[in-house]
Amino acid sequence: MKFIIKLFPEILLKSKSVRKRMGLQLQRNLRRILKDAGNDIKVFRYWDKLEITCPDNLSTRVQDHLSCIPGIDQALQVNEYPLTDLSGIAENVAEHYLDKIADRTFAVRCKRSGKHDFSSMDVDRYVGGYLLEHGNPEAVNLRNPDIRVELEIHQDQVNIVVARFRGPGGYPLGTQEACLSLMSGGFDSTVASYEMIKRGVITHFLFFNLGGKAHEIGVKQVAFYLWKKYAASHPVKFVTVSFESVVAELLNSVSDGYMGVVLKRLMLRAGEKIADQMKIDALVTGESIAQVSSQTLRNLSVIDQATDKMVIRPLVTAHKQEIITTAAKIGTREFAENMPEYCGIISRKPVIFALTDRLYEEELKFNYSVLEEAINNAVVISIVQVIEDVNQNAEVETVSSPDNAIVIDIRRKDEYENNPLSLEQSQQLKIVFAEINHRFSSLDQDQEYLLYCEHGVMSQLHAQYLRDAGFNNVRVYRPLE
Repeated sequence: MKFIIKLFPEILLKSKSVRKRMGLQLQRNLRRILKDAGNDIKVFRYWDKLEITCPDNLSTRVQDHLSCIPGIDQALQVNEYPLTDLSGIAENVAEHYLDKIADRTFAVRCKRSGKHDFSSMDVDRYVGGYLLEHGNPEAVNLRNPDIRVELEIHQDQVNIVVARFRGPGGYPLGTQEACLSLMSGGFDSTVASYEMIKRGVITHFLFFNLGGKAHEIGVKQVAFYLWKKYAASHPVKFVTVSFESVVAELLNSVSDGYMGVVLKRLMLRAGEKIADQMKIDALVTGESIAQVSSQTLRNLSVIDQATDKMVIRPLVTAHKQEIITTAAKIGTREFAENMPEYCGIISRKPVIFALTDRLYEEELKFNYSVLEEAINNAVVISIVQVIEDVNQNAEVETVSSPDNAIVIDIRRKDEYENNPLSLEQSQQLKIVFAEINHRFSSLDQDQEYLLYCEHGVMSQLHAQYLRDAGFNNVRVYRPLE
């Protein structure tokens, strides 16, 4: 099987040297990511495209990856034939399209490069006539056909397009410098991180734990998901800063109306020092103008004054529904909707136009040694260690055998269909993680239950969530590998 990779259009507008650099980076990224899919996958680079060849049995896995790799505008799945003559081209096309055009309108579109004794228009007309004669289409419709019969001829090769799918676009990861994204795990921070990844920026994650193991587990899970799906070509770090003591000091020292703005400034101060340690120039947040009281233009301005780092807000003008729509598209919506929250800093009357003199007065009351201690105790791990870290520090017991318990598979439908558990039907239930917290109370509470997911992170999160809700009959299932 062969795939033709079309580059993001902005790349084609770059200078020759920049285009070459970005093409090489995309080729390296593809090789790194596809290496895990199989050793028989080859990646070739040309001036305006890349090509991938792989065994037919790996084509689905390759396609799944290509739809998520930044720098790819679209990918064409093609069948390759040696070039003979127009008759041979038509016969090859007919093999793939005669059944598809039955009782439907169609048009033939050929792209050609190289020296040939025929034009692209000649191919369109000849192949179209052949399909019209040998098939049973409704008609030819050149403007708005039901089926576009696509093929590309390059020198002595004919590539017949059998599928076309979109990539995320943007620039290849690694063509830009790194950033440190402040992650809460909600809609905004996850989409902001994705937008940076899509722009070719190596995105590390910084989580401020305001109090709660469950929240930390959830943020680690969604950060791992984003990295694994869209950025696995490059290693990144996940940094956790415990902010419980900072919050306690804030509540005791800062006036109610200024707590939100001061908290954001403290986070940027901490982010700046950690970014300095990691030699990173930019911080990223998911803030959007006027979404909450701390995000008025005035407040964002005084918040930025807390750091000399560039603060990037990819969603600064986005509406909430736009953000939620993007989260659904990239697969983080369910994570965000099920993310445990901590609401320890909610002002009763938050200021929407922070006065600089008043802000400085409030901050003078704060004991900054508490912030320094939190920064010094930051925990930095590789993103690939996130799964191991969660499982090693799990608070809910993990078992490898169900015994008399019922296993609840909380994976998405496509995940458990592609890789079902080796258990009797009577031993398992299927309840997606987005529903488990609502449906668990309706189950037989005299029964013991084990939650299962692929890596054990979401199962640990929701088992802990259920334990906190008073359900003591739930643990985590991790079968022996």
